[in-house]
Amino acid sequence: MNSITDWLDHSSGPTVYAVVAALVFCEDALFFGFVLPGETAVVLGGVVASRGGVDIVWLCVTVVLAAIAGDSVGYEVGRKFGPRILETRALSRHQERIGRAQELIRRRGPAAVFLGRFIAFFRALMPALAGISRMPYRVFLLFNALGGLVWGVGFTLLGYFAGDAYKRVEKTAGTAVAIVVAVVVVAAFVFWQIRRHRNSSDSE
Repeated sequence: MNSITDWLDHSSGPTVYAVVAALVFCEDALFFGFVLPGETAVVLGGVVASRGGVDIVWLCVTVVLAAIAGDSVGYEVGRKFGPRILETRALSRHQERIGRAQELIRRRGPAAVFLGRFIAFFRALMPALAGISRMPYRVFLLFNALGGLVWGVGFTLLGYFAGDAYKRVEKTAGTAVAIVVAVVVVAAFVFWQIRRHRNSSDSE
């Protein structure tokens, strides 16, 4: 994870936008979520933004648009190819979870598109299932856009503030302080264990 973040840190702004957008888009359009969940790329992008590599506002816009576009392609794939895509080799090992996703879309309807955005496996599959079920595209697009907005902005800001917090702690305290704190915690734990052992021995 750190190596990916370091690579993005040393990449140009357009490269960071393009890589994050591509991973988010491909997760929903091409089922890449089974390999690299989209939120991982988004959070890493947020960390890079906290370090000044890219603009956080434009990153949020990029992530949301990529999520909506990827879902729309996934919807079209499901609508055009139907249940056949569920029988592909990539999905054949996930029949139980596919069944749960189908049940969710039957019970929740369009709301499942919104809810599925926040669950990695469902996020990659829900657009295609919506297309297979012939959900009207304008209904799908509404809930897809709402989910993409909340998810995209939320996970981008999560990475941004997590990265910013780490940067502040690193500047203020430094690695030495972290080591000292760790040593104190370990020493306190050992002392507590010795004292407890002595007390139990005395009681006997």
